[in-house]
Amino acid sequence: MSTGRGYFGIGVEGITKETNLGNLARSAHAFGANFFFTVAPIISVKKVRSVDTSSAFDSVPYNQYDKLDDLVLPHGCQLVGVELVENSIELPSFRHPTRAAYILGPEMGNLSEETMARCDHIIKIPMHFCINVGVAGALVMYDRLISSGRHAPRPVRAGGPTEELVNHGAGLRIKLRTAQDEK
Repeated sequence: MSTGRGYFGIGVEGITKETNLGNLARSAHAFGANFFFTVAPIISVKKVRSVDTSSAFDSVPYNQYDKLDDLVLPHGCQLVGVELVENSIELPSFRHPTRAAYILGPEMGNLSEETMARCDHIIKIPMHFCINVGVAGALVMYDRLISSGRHAPRPVRAGGPTEELVNHGAGLRIKLRTAQDEK
C-alpha cells in the first residue's frame, strides 16, 4: 500500500514478546512499510521468523540494533515516537512526515528518555490507557495511509464514498459519481 511519495519504517524498543513482534512485522508488511526494526529486543527474533506466515522478514528489510546509539536511519528520515505522554501530539492532528520511522515502546513500559529525546516528534493515540504494541503500530500505519490523500473522501452520510479518486496522468483528482455511472 504505497502512498506514492516518501517512505516509512516502523520499529519497537525493548520488545519482550515474540508474538507482538510478529504482529508488528506482519502489519508492517501489509501496510507497505519500507523497513522495520528493533532496538534492544529482549526476545529471540529467530523464533519470530520461524512462525512468520506473511514472509515479512523475507519481504521487508529488517534491522536489529543492540542499543539506540546503533540506530541508523536514512538521510532526511524523521524519527517519530509513539508514546502516551502528556506533551504528545494526538494522532488525528498529526501530519506524517514524508520520510518517517515510527518507534514504539515495550509492552510493559515506555520509550526510554534517551529515545524520546532523539525523536523529532512524539505522537499518541488518543485513548484512556495503553494498548497492545502491535495494535498501536497498526493504528499508526493505518492513519498514515488514510491521511496520505490517496483515497476518495469519506461521504457525509453513512456508507461508502459517492466520489472516486481518478488518476488522469497529471495527478489524482476527485470525480463525482453520477447515477449514470452506477448503471
